[in-house]
Amino acid sequence: MKKQKKEPFKFSLGALTNPILFVLLIWLVFVVENRFGYRFNKFGVYPQTVKGLRGILLSPFIHGDIKHLYSNTIPLFVLSSALFYFYRPIAWKVVVYGILLSGLITWVIGRPSYHIGASGLIYVLFSFNFFKGIFAKHYRLIALSLVVIFIYGSMFIYAFPINEQVSWEGHSAGLLTGFIFALLFKKEIAKPKKYSWEEPTYNEEDDEFMKHFDENGNFIESIKEEPLTEEAPQYNYIFKENKEDL
Repeated sequence: MKKQKKEPFKFSLGALTNPILFVLLIWLVFVVENRFGYRFNKFGVYPQTVKGLRGILLSPFIHGDIKHLYSNTIPLFVLSSALFYFYRPIAWKVVVYGILLSGLITWVIGRPSYHIGASGLIYVLFSFNFFKGIFAKHYRLIALSLVVIFIYGSMFIYAFPINEQVSWEGHSAGLLTGFIFALLFKKEIAKPKKYSWEEPTYNEEDDEFMKHFDENGNFIESIKEEPLTEEAPQYNYIFKENKEDL
């Protein structure tokens, strides 16, 4: 029985439920923080300290104020939705490993301060969706790259130290992580469909010109004719004069 090929871009509930879950989780942490008077900033990434390593896992769920939270909510939802729809087989790997690697890079290169917020993960998603679409050479994924750069192209500038109050280190770490993942994650990515007229029909063995070269590219002056396996048939024609016609 022939195995049916799976549709690479088929809608699933995960493309909506997972992004919604992320958004609800960061809002829940913010509500708990403000409702009970907690301050979770100290659980963020504090570079080059052992205690600050816990922020690699916890910092994406912690935000300083409502403005910070709101500015991260929409891009987190949009970019994670694109990830889980177009790259469903590897989406969780990108999210989990993206949080870990971007957080670790921030811990290494960051300034001595608490780095918090989901912006590092957002930059991972932004970078991965953009670069992966270009590398995959699939028309739908290229279209996604163009949409991403059109909507969030201005994010590039915040990966550089233009504002001291913004963790540009976390943004740069996310941007670099997404680019690395776009290069590494090659399996289970939709490939452009090849049609029959695109398949090569040339056969080098049938080319009379190429027969004059050996496997190393050297020219062969004469080609040995292959001996016939059977003796060619011979035909004898005998002419007899018909005397009756004379």
